Amino acid sequence: MTTLFTPYPLRSLTIPNRIWMAAMCQYSALPDGERAGVPTDWHFAHLAARATGGTGLIITEGTAVSPQGRISPYDLGIWNRTQVDAFRRITGFLKSQGTVAGIQLTHAGRKACTERPWVDGGRWLTPDEPHCWTPVGPSALPFSAASAVPEELSRERIGGIVQEFAAAAERALEAGFDVAEIQGAHGYLIHQFLSPYSNHRTDEYGGSFKGRTRFALAVVDAVRRVWPDDLPVFFRISATDWLAENPEDHREGWTADDTVRLAEELQTRGIDLMDVSTGANVPDAKIVPSPGYQVPFAERIRTEAGMPVAAVGLITEPAQAQEIITSGKADAVLLAREMLRDPYWARRAATELGAAVATPVQYNRARR
Repeated sequence: MTTLFTPYPLRSLTIPNRIWMAAMCQYSALPDGERAGVPTDWHFAHLAARATGGTGLIITEGTAVSPQGRISPYDLGIWNRTQVDAFRRITGFLKSQGTVAGIQLTHAGRKACTERPWVDGGRWLTPDEPHCWTPVGPSALPFSAASAVPEELSRERIGGIVQEFAAAAERALEAGFDVAEIQGAHGYLIHQFLSPYSNHRTDEYGGSFKGRTRFALAVVDAVRRVWPDDLPVFFRISATDWLAENPEDHREGWTADDTVRLAEELQTRGIDLMDVSTGANVPDAKIVPSPGYQVPFAERIRTEAGMPVAAVGLITEPAQAQEIITSGKADAVLLAREMLRDPYWARRAATELGAAVATPVQYNRARR
């Protein structure tokens, strides 16, 4: 029987268990200067703790492919050599603990320029403020009344961003990462193109499903071309905008049907696994979270598209995670806030379920 603690093979990798950490922004990099976007001691300590805790795969926070691709000015980046060198310290330590190191490649699009959550409630910054810039998007539609109106991307700039993703992937490989995850969820740039709610273009990058997915597929192709054949690429998806699920909401958005259709296409282009989340593209979408509320979307992709998936969303208890894996709803679970509350969640789960995870040699009983 497949359990949380069964190794998971992907291409040449073997991830030691099915307990993975989802990308979570820490808003702790410098916003400008030579060290902008560079991992700090905080990032090292944050990620290293989860590795010593037995987590099988750790995915960094959304790491911007360009300065303008950051969600906040305080996010990590992978657009220069200084960032690459700093990441090597982190990936080296993760690997020393038997943890696989993954990076989430991100462009925020119209959701760029927010303050840190603990400063002014994480308010939207304006382009005229220090450390901010004019955001971009598929259409000149702001995310909310409080956010800036983005500049609509030209075809040429779309092509440029595709190449930024590819260049970022090459740097991520140099930095020691073994898994690249393309951020196509949560209302960031790729999701903005996918959804008719945020994409009102009338050219080849808008309109039909084929048009709205063109940018995402171009990014996937560009990343897969530079990423080694023996290493996996993930795609994070918001399976739905949560509009179709509400019979009282008649706005058009991205749907679960669209996600299954895209998953089938992504498999043919070398994507190895879908990281399945939902929402965050429509600020007033009606969502009622409950334990494991996003798991059915992952299960549907796995069943209908035949694609490996990782499930996320209010997965908090070891028995709950175990059931998701043993019942075939997902191939792995991705923990986010629960992993912040307990860096040693994998070790606790092993104790509760009668399994084991690797223990740092320093934690073994010392000779007396």
